[in-house]
Amino acid sequence: MAKKVFVGMSGGVDSAVSALLLKKQGYEVTGVYMKNWSNLDYSIKSDCPWEVDVEDVKKTCEILDIPFKIYNFEREYRAKVVDYFFSEYRAGRTPNPDVLCNKEIKFDLFLNKALSDGADYIATGHYAKITDDNGVFHLRRGVDDNKDQSYFLCTLNQFQLSHSLFPLGDLTKPEVRKIAHENNLNVADKKDSQGICFIGKIDVREFLKSQIQTKEGDIINEDSGKVVGKHQGVYFYTIGQREGLGVGGTKEPLFISGKDFEKNILYVVEGTDNPKLYTTSFEVESPTFTNPKEYLDKDVIETSVQIRYRSKTIKCTLSMSSDNRWIVNTTDKFKAVASSQIAVFYNNSEVIGYSIIK
Repeated sequence: MAKKVFVGMSGGVDSAVSALLLKKQGYEVTGVYMKNWSNLDYSIKSDCPWEVDVEDVKKTCEILDIPFKIYNFEREYRAKVVDYFFSEYRAGRTPNPDVLCNKEIKFDLFLNKALSDGADYIATGHYAKITDDNGVFHLRRGVDDNKDQSYFLCTLNQFQLSHSLFPLGDLTKPEVRKIAHENNLNVADKKDSQGICFIGKIDVREFLKSQIQTKEGDIINEDSGKVVGKHQGVYFYTIGQREGLGVGGTKEPLFISGKDFEKNILYVVEGTDNPKLYTTSFEVESPTFTNPKEYLDKDVIETSVQIRYRSKTIKCTLSMSSDNRWIVNTTDKFKAVASSQIAVFYNNSEVIGYSIIK
């Protein structure tokens, strides 16, 4: 009897081809559109046309001759992702909502509801790979370096990996487009979505202002100690940010190098290569490992770390200090390390775990 897989379909080409490939592999496939966002409670509108997307999913399912479902997680998405997004910015930190969306929505709510509805697996259009080593599951990078999304999937545990499929892990984006054209899929030429998971492309600062009040403060040049401008509240700015400062008159561009949350001061430095933007060591919260048994007894872990999607991966050590703090020490410099970003640890192509930067 064929295994049942529910494919999370966004209305894009990646998830459509995922459903196609799984059907060809002999799975009993159902397409599921997750309705997580419709701007009902916010004044700032995004470019996420969910009405168009859901119709595209319906059409794809008709072409593939597979059942279609809608799961509505709007309330949960607001509580678990959007409210967390705002609370982190209010605390002066910079969260990653896409990682949280995968953790809380796709591979928790969607997975569990799909299993309760009779599925054996869920699948998505992520560019990543899962391998099974005698019942121990490993999350690995996709073969397409330009599209690899293993970073965003870093929170997946053994149970979630054992019930998930990523059909695009061995394909490149051009190959996926080609497959879509060869099979006359309606979304073969549809542009990739941009911006925050399920919300789409928005002006983040304006989105934050819809829920967080502005509070004027000084912008101080960290090198000279002089006030060089005013800002609207440290909440709205990110370490390493260049654009949107409204400060000119310098030979080199200014970058945010620090934030004093209590005093509402924003610190900037001049120049892309200013040493105050770089570090070789930073503190993280207690890490979570994909396969915890491998790392329980290790005091020092030799690994590599990536702190942003598409940023370079640098060799490092992950260890606990004498005062019980987890410290990452790298062999090269990282630029603009920001609190609440996600540090993802790799062993070659394999994700071994993650932690939140303090």
